[in-house]
Amino acid sequence: MKKNDLVQVETIPLGRGLGAAAVVRLNRPAQLNPLDWDTIKALDARLDDVASDKKVRAVLITGNGRAFSAGGDLKGYMKLYRDPEAFRCFLDDLHRTFYRLQLLPIPAVALINGVTAAGGLELVLNCDFALIARSARIGDGHLNFGQMGGGGVLTLLPRIIGKSRAAELIYSGRLLSAAEAVEWGLASRVVDDDVLLNAGLEFAIDVAAKSPLAVANVKRVMNRLWADNGSVEAGARFEAETDEFYCLTSHDAYEGLEAFAEKRKPKFKGR
Repeated sequence: MKKNDLVQVETIPLGRGLGAAAVVRLNRPAQLNPLDWDTIKALDARLDDVASDKKVRAVLITGNGRAFSAGGDLKGYMKLYRDPEAFRCFLDDLHRTFYRLQLLPIPAVALINGVTAAGGLELVLNCDFALIARSARIGDGHLNFGQMGGGGVLTLLPRIIGKSRAAELIYSGRLLSAAEAVEWGLASRVVDDDVLLNAGLEFAIDVAAKSPLAVANVKRVMNRLWADNGSVEAGARFEAETDEFYCLTSHDAYEGLEAFAEKRKPKFKGR
C-alpha cells in the first residue's frame, strides 16, 4: 500500500452554505489499522490538508473495516527498539501529530467504529470527544503484551475518567463495551453502527452554523484550562480576558446580538 493511502480524507459538504466536514479514515483494515510510523506521518500530512481548508468546520476521525485502531505495530517495534534514536523520533512524531488535534481551531471528533486499543485509545483521547458504535470495544491493552503507554494514555486517561478507573483499565487490559465506554466517560454516546458517520455529520452541521471564531476561542480556552489544571481563579481570569477581547473586537459577537434582536439567523464571518 502506498503511504498516501494509509490515511484517507473525504471532505463532505454540509449543505446550506455551512462549509464541510473532513472525514479522516485510518486505512489498513486487514491489520486493524495499526499506528505505525508511516501511518503517523500520513495522518500528520492529512491534518495539514484539513488545517489548510477553510471550508472545514469539523474533523471526524475513524477507521476503515472492523477497527478504529488496535494500536501500534508490535512487529515494527521489534526493529524500532533496536534503534534508540529512531524510536525517540517516532515518539516525537506520534505526540506532535496526536496533539495537533487539540490545537486545531475546529472540533475533532473520534467516531469509534470498532476495536480500539493502546495507540488507538490514545488517538481518541486527543480528540475533543467521541461517539461510539454499538458493536465497538475500547481499552488500553499495552500491558497485555509487556508494553506501556507512551502516546499520552498515562497522562490523559486519568484526567478524563479519573485515576481509579484509569488504573483499572490500564492494569486489567480489558476492553469496555460501548455502553461502558459512555458510563466511564470515554465516549459521549452510543449510536447504531450504521449511523455512526451520520451522527458525526449531524454534529458538524450544528457546529458549522456557529461563529468559527467563537468556536476556535472556546476550544482554545477549554483545552488550555483543562491541560493546565490550575486554580479556578486563574482559569476564570483567562476565560474573561478572552471573552472580553472577542466580544469587543469581533464582527461575529455583535452580529449574533443583532440577529437575535432582529429575529433572523446570524451571518457569521469568522472575524
